[in-house]
Amino acid sequence: MANNRYYRGPVSGHYDGTRFFNPDHPDTDRRLREMLRWRFGETRAPWPDTVAVTQAVPEACVAGLRVTMVGHATVLIQAAGRNFLVDPVWSERASPYSWAGPRRVTAPGIAFDDLPPIDAVLLTHNHYDHLDIVTLERLWRRDRPRIIAPLGNDAVIAGGAPDVAVQTGDWGDAFDFGGGASVRLHPAQHWSARGFRDRRMALWCGFILETPVGHAYVVGDTGYGNGRIFRDVKALCPSLDLAIVPIGAYAPRWFMKDQHTDPDEAVQIMLDCGARQALGVHWGAFQLTDEPRLEPHERLAVALAAHGIDARAFLALEPGDVWTKA
Repeated sequence: MANNRYYRGPVSGHYDGTRFFNPDHPDTDRRLREMLRWRFGETRAPWPDTVAVTQAVPEACVAGLRVTMVGHATVLIQAAGRNFLVDPVWSERASPYSWAGPRRVTAPGIAFDDLPPIDAVLLTHNHYDHLDIVTLERLWRRDRPRIIAPLGNDAVIAGGAPDVAVQTGDWGDAFDFGGGASVRLHPAQHWSARGFRDRRMALWCGFILETPVGHAYVVGDTGYGNGRIFRDVKALCPSLDLAIVPIGAYAPRWFMKDQHTDPDEAVQIMLDCGARQALGVHWGAFQLTDEPRLEPHERLAVALAAHGIDARAFLALEPGDVWTKA
């Protein structure tokens, strides 16, 4: 097997000595013929070129628990006076190139200059729609935030931004922020790559954020699988106020099912983890897959109705939307 360019460590239940993997989950790797079947055998729904956004201007500090949607998977979580930023992407494209690749159809829900001082950045994995080195460098120059990421992603970031300090951990590792606030890395069923030859050489994860004012679960990109990892959250955190759940980038299902949940599975994740409130992300900003832009929102409403769940309990967030714990 090829050497891992990002990480050296002992074999574990999700690392074979060269590549990370998802235990008890279908293979997320896709062969060239499957890629070609998707790109040339399926029909991609048209998206608008732009969608208007009303940008939010967050307070510098929030005593309670508040979430502001920036766009796609980028959210600002303000809790007990600390500001956590998940998967920050302010670039125009989710791509290694500034001139090609998926382009935003929505402006960020917070202008970069209106961001409050960021205490911590939580990175779930290294795909370009989640790990944007240009944005990380801007944040580092401005705020020197504590950056937390799963194993191997420190080397990924060092390759483009060597001055940016990153702390990495394995699934189950926790990082203390003082004052009763901590972040724990939790398994997700996904994969990683920055190019064609580094697939699954860096780990991926979700996060469980515990604070004195509330507990939140950032699911991260994931397939549903057997649902065990979501039920484990309920055991780890029986009093879960909030789950931030991906609802988009799921079509076609034969290609995406093992790596991205759809709205029906997202509702099941909410039920599995026991969250009182869920917020839907990972939709509507970058066209990565084939479904129409508004379909995740529409299908989420149908799934909630099928389960008899009040629509207000699981909101599909648009950029600039704000949720505050009552």
